[in-house]
Amino acid sequence: MKKFYRFRRWLFAPLVYLAAIFLLIEEWLWATGARIMQVVAQFPPLHALEAWIKRLPPYWALAVFVLPAILLFPVKLLALLAIARGHAFSGIGVIVAAKLGGAAAVARLYSLTRPTLLSLPWFARWHGRFMETKDRWIARLRATRPWRRVSRFSAALGRARRAWWARLRATVPSRHDLRPARVLRRFTAFWRARRR
Repeated sequence: MKKFYRFRRWLFAPLVYLAAIFLLIEEWLWATGARIMQVVAQFPPLHALEAWIKRLPPYWALAVFVLPAILLFPVKLLALLAIARGHAFSGIGVIVAAKLGGAAAVARLYSLTRPTLLSLPWFARWHGRFMETKDRWIARLRATRPWRRVSRFSAALGRARRAWWARLRATVPSRHDLRPARVLRRFTAFWRARRR
């Protein structure tokens, strides 16, 4: 019986590694998307749009919440078609960009529409069940050795990326450091002036 469990563990180990990698990528996409959308949402025209989304009735909020998935589905199909026709790099690039953009949009829309959506009894019930199941499976995955290995590797990659970025910033002249922030401030000031 022990041999069977060892064989089963050996057989499913690649799937556990794959699940751990997928979960880390998904968490990174969600967090990065939320940060990107927070920065983008600082532009004055988007304030009004977000306020409008927050005031939507429940079923309209649900329609807005699923909108990114509906809009990105044909894009992903076209990317798969491009891969099938021999344009693998462009197809994969489109899928990655759509995944990042979709995660950013869904993360922001989720935070905007969640209070309204939870007022729907069926949504609140299924949301609670989904979150409980997800948390239980993530806890089981995080208790595995592959998760610990993949998360250690991910942390090492993050440290290497931060060190590389610090070295790169040290070589860039200081007058260029704040250029993107200056451009964003000017753009925001321009939109505020237009609203007055």
